[in-house]
Amino acid sequence: MKPIGRRALLGTTLGALAAAVAGCTTTDKIDTASGASDQTDATLAMINKLRGARGLGPLSRHPAAANAAVDQAKRMASAGKMEHNIGLGANFAKRMKGMEVPLPAAENIAVGQSDAARAFQAWVDSPKHLANMLGPGYRGLGVAEAKNPASGSRPYWAMVLSS
Repeated sequence: MKPIGRRALLGTTLGALAAAVAGCTTTDKIDTASGASDQTDATLAMINKLRGARGLGPLSRHPAAANAAVDQAKRMASAGKMEHNIGLGANFAKRMKGMEVPLPAAENIAVGQSDAARAFQAWVDSPKHLANMLGPGYRGLGVAEAKNPASGSRPYWAMVLSS
């Protein structure tokens, strides 16, 4: 067997490292919550009824928006706090771009509601969240809920609206 030179070994090691880094995503670096679930389908009819009553077009499930909602719900449940910007590099616009959510986009968050209908109603009752849901430029939707035993298993909710 031919011995491996230092340069060949270094090249092999760097190649493996590059392949490992390329496979990482933003969510790989987060202490993720257990019990996260995509609640987009449970919310879609409610939001489309609301938008239809106001003469606005319906939204449809958008995979990137759903992934971004799951990611945000997990972030909040892991941290045990309801905030839009959690962790290093958690800027909303950067998160949306990094998760390939079409911009413009908006995010609604909530905590404590036991199901999608109650989370949706909390957003309807909040003028700023309602304005997001009635945004005329949005076409895509993602909604998620996450719980983490380390933060008391409280339900954390995230809704992402995308163009």
